[in-house]
Amino acid sequence: MRLRHIEVFHAIMQAGTISGAALLLHISQPAVTKVLQHCELQLGLPLFDRVKGKLYPTPEAHRLFVEIDKLNRDLLSIRRLAASLRAGESERLRLVATPTLGAAVIPAAMTRWCAAFPNSHCSLATNHTREIVSALLLGEADLALSLQDPRHPGIKAEVLASGPMMALCPLGSVEANGTGPLDIAEIKTELVGLAGDDPLANRVHGAAEAQGLSLHSRLTVQTYQLARALVEAGVGMTVVDPFTAASADRGRVRLRPLAPALPVHLYLLSAANAPLAQSARRLVKYLGEAARRNLESLDS
Repeated sequence: MRLRHIEVFHAIMQAGTISGAALLLHISQPAVTKVLQHCELQLGLPLFDRVKGKLYPTPEAHRLFVEIDKLNRDLLSIRRLAASLRAGESERLRLVATPTLGAAVIPAAMTRWCAAFPNSHCSLATNHTREIVSALLLGEADLALSLQDPRHPGIKAEVLASGPMMALCPLGSVEANGTGPLDIAEIKTELVGLAGDDPLANRVHGAAEAQGLSLHSRLTVQTYQLARALVEAGVGMTVVDPFTAASADRGRVRLRPLAPALPVHLYLLSAANAPLAQSARRLVKYLGEAARRNLESLDS
């Protein structure tokens, strides 16, 4: 018996008539009759006795119905599951981001996602890119945000947004009085530096060395947020990614893109062999839009 045969037979047994089965299945009576005839032909035995236009199940039909009724309940469960997956319900997402992106990009995106998928669940965590890659490969996370492309064969990296490295200049400093991009050679205020193993910090130092300059810092920090907070408190200036810069207090600092321009990319990371579910794909859309709005605020 084919699945369509099973559906039609079950509907006839429930309704007791061809017309009733047609109503249950939302098809025409001739279509029900045709499927039933084909089913009986394939089985090689009649399932109903026809008496004066009425159908009476044969003993074989009654025995068959016991098993088919179990199968129908399973089919209903499958349909409900498919509907919930289509609506994004019952999904559990695990999102990991580097600390900067966790604070700058995720909140706005999660507000929209929670409204769109009220029955889904998401766990949020922050970590460094090295640990994020391990979590994705071990199946401990579904998707992640980072400012680095790990260039790992098991990781898919997609650029969601891009912006320039930004100088955070305390108001009243020489750098804050200028306009347009800030050349590295023009930095006079003491720099709050990033840790030596930070990829973005290495790019800044590399750009300085290309001009024969050397950047020295008495204060070195591990996170971009701390560097921003120190500048807002009046402790020197710093150079950070555009997402951290966008959240800076404009009443305390002036933002200027660094020159030469050093582009920074926001990467969505996921396991290469693990396609994202619908609610995860929607979250990716919201994250990208939140990141781009974040960057647009740099010009305001």
